[in-house]
This record gives sequence, structure tokens and C-alpha cells, in this order.
Amino acid sequence: MNENINIQAVPSFCLKDIQLAVLRLDALHPIVSGNKWFKLKYYLQQAQEENADTIASFGGPYSNHLVALAFAAKKYNLQSVGYVRSNEDEPITPTLQEAKQYGMHLKFLGRNNFQFLKTELLENNVTSNTYFVDEGGYGTLGAKGAATILSNEKTNSYSYIICAVGTGTMMAGLINAAKPHQHVIGIPVLKNEATIRNEITQIIPNKETPFTLLHHFHLGGYAKTNQAQFDFMNLLWATEKIPTDIVYTSKLFMAVKSLLANDYFSPTAKILMIHSGGLQGNRSLPAGTLLF
Repeated sequence: MNENINIQAVPSFCLKDIQLAVLRLDALHPIVSGNKWFKLKYYLQQAQEENADTIASFGGPYSNHLVALAFAAKKYNLQSVGYVRSNEDEPITPTLQEAKQYGMHLKFLGRNNFQFLKTELLENNVTSNTYFVDEGGYGTLGAKGAATILSNEKTNSYSYIICAVGTGTMMAGLINAAKPHQHVIGIPVLKNEATIRNEITQIIPNKETPFTLLHHFHLGGYAKTNQAQFDFMNLLWATEKIPTDIVYTSKLFMAVKSLLANDYFSPTAKILMIHSGGLQGNRSLPAGTLLF
């Protein structure tokens, strides 16, 4: 996998002397898009070292993570299993259909007991030939992989690193890799995410490392959308040719735009947004909603 990622300026966002750019992880690979490869690579390596023949993980019906895992597992000659947060009698989404095309065997855990059943599977895995990865790649190995997102020296000059936050795995990796002069800011996409700070802290070695979470840009909760968001995404595409998704990256870009307008950053700040890739959530929208 080529990890030489493009850094793209976002001139339509720039105000005063602030320098703003986006790390285009979405351009890394057409399937294992964005941060998915970084979060998965050490899990895949360990699965092979442990002679597993199957790798299993968890996600929703529009999970970028499950599609990426299915594709990567196939490339690594591993079988894959996806435990899905939906019911077997629900219509299969294009996302899950794609995962199946890459050879993933789907098992439906339902919605109400998903977290309980997930925890049970993770804690009581006695199948020696199956290697389990937590949802979204959460864990120390996921954070270790995500830390390599900032391995390109071109990222060193930025004073702020800002990203969307789901499980917190990528943000933990960015915190681990950030230079002393860099401050990492996260935009959680879930509402009332009271535990996310602790979950991030659990997988960073230095528990005292400062970081910021800004909780008021979730637009009502996970995968919640509105017309203003769609209009913003279409305008961003028209002006900058940057595709975003309804769950993570559009909320990140909207947050940064708002923060700039409200003078959150110093006038000479250098800001690097992390485009974490993954457009699967957009497949839930009616055709024609988005221009890309």
C-alpha cells in the first residue's frame, strides 16, 4: 500500500494569514480508503503471525470498516467475518453487499443487544484460528497504525491537527505521533459521547498528553443529516473537488469552517485537517442528493 499521501490546500476556507490544508487519506486506495488501512495494518500483521485463517470484526450496515477489512483480508489470504449491527431480515445495504463480494461472511447481531454481544465475542473468543478486531479498529494496534498517518515530514510544520472522531482510534494515533508544538483537536460525530475522552486516553501511552474534543458539531447525532449539510458537501465538491461523507468528514469540514469564522484559531495558525476517507454512509441517501 502506497502511504505517500497528498496534502491539499483549501483556499475557499482560508482567512487572514491562517494556512489550512487537508491530508487526503481518501485518495490512498479506492476500497481500503482513508484511515482504514492505517488502523488495520498491524492487526492484519498480527493475525498472520498468529497463524489465524480468519479475521473478524464489527460494524453497522454502512460500515466503511467492514468493507475495508473484507478487501484487505482477501489480499492477505484470510477469510473474513463481519458482525453487523442490524437484523438478518432487513434489506441488505449496498455496503454489506460489497463486503460479501470480497468474501466476507456476514452475521447479524441485531441492534438492541449489539454492544453486549460484541463484548461477549471479544472477551470469550476461544476460536484459535479466528482473530478478532474491535469495531472501527479500536485498540492499541489500531492507534499504533494510525500514528503512521503523520509519518510524512510534510505534516510537521502544522500547529493544529484536526480530525473527526468515531471510536477515537485515529485520534489516539495522531496524539501519539504529534510533535510537541502540535495540538490535536477531535470532532466527535456521536451525540452525548461522554466516554470518548477516556476511550482515547486508554490507548495513548502518555495519559497526560493534552488534546481537545469539541462536542457541538455532530448535527444531532451519529449519521444525522440535514439539507444544510448536503448543500455544504456539494459546495465543497464544486469549489475544492473534495468528496466528503455524511457521517464523519463533512461534519469535520463544517466544524473547521465554523471555527475559522468564529476566530477559534490564532491569526497565523497552520491547520491540517485529516480526511479519514470512507464514503459508504452516502449510499444511504436518495440518488441525486450529492453531486459526486
